[in-house]
Amino acid sequence: MDTLSYKTVSANKNTVNKEWLLVDADGQTLGRLASEVAKLLRGKHKPNFTPHVDCGDNVIIINAEHVQLSGNKWAEKTYIRHTGYPGGQRSLTANELKGKNPARVVEKAVKGMLPKNKLGADLFRNLKVYSGTDHGQESQKPRTITFNNNK
Repeated sequence: MDTLSYKTVSANKNTVNKEWLLVDADGQTLGRLASEVAKLLRGKHKPNFTPHVDCGDNVIIINAEHVQLSGNKWAEKTYIRHTGYPGGQRSLTANELKGKNPARVVEKAVKGMLPKNKLGADLFRNLKVYSGTDHGQESQKPRTITFNNNK
């Protein structure tokens, strides 16, 4: 067997085939859902995964308002931001953020699990989160993905 005939295949933007995936967040735990979605966005489930290339899929998450948190996290988990001015630190609890925009809770969880660089920003653009069941990507014919929800 000639070992020199084997070459390491490195994916690039032109050789990657991206597909659309649909995930239903109804009854899912937020962190477990976010980690699986981050793997799909990153492309780690594909055999030609390349760390520095966007080789992941486009992911659509529906029913974001029905996501679950364990314990008292709805009341105790805080999301902190800063306006940029002195004394401008603002915070919201998970329940308050869900009241304003339920999709933002899922978006923040997934974004926290992506790389903190330009690649992570590009990967985050491949995520679409919707509060209800209807989404605008029917023409892309997304494939439905279910995660193991063993409790």
